[in-house]
Amino acid sequence: MHNHPFVSEAHEGKPWFEWIVLGVVVAVAVVAGFGYTMAATVLLSVTAITTGLIRLAMREKSPWKVRSVAFDSFIGIALGFGLLITYFSFFGLFSSAFFR
Repeated sequence: MHNHPFVSEAHEGKPWFEWIVLGVVVAVAVVAGFGYTMAATVLLSVTAITTGLIRLAMREKSPWKVRSVAFDSFIGIALGFGLLITYFSFFGLFSSAFFR
């Protein structure tokens, strides 16, 4: 009986932390809406990396839980770095195409 998957909120993340992350996402949308896409991308990336590192460091006591520790950590950190790499790679593409 102890091997069944948990489906209750008691074993998931903490609502207060999830609301903070939602607040950051809303702020990112507002910042991007004003045209500051670099700032919005960096803020979203830092948030993703931070949630991944928090999950990795705190393991089962983490306020950010979606799936397993490995999944949550990998997705958060990879998403954060992936966003940064993708965003800044466009500068390299366009600068080399227009300045030859």
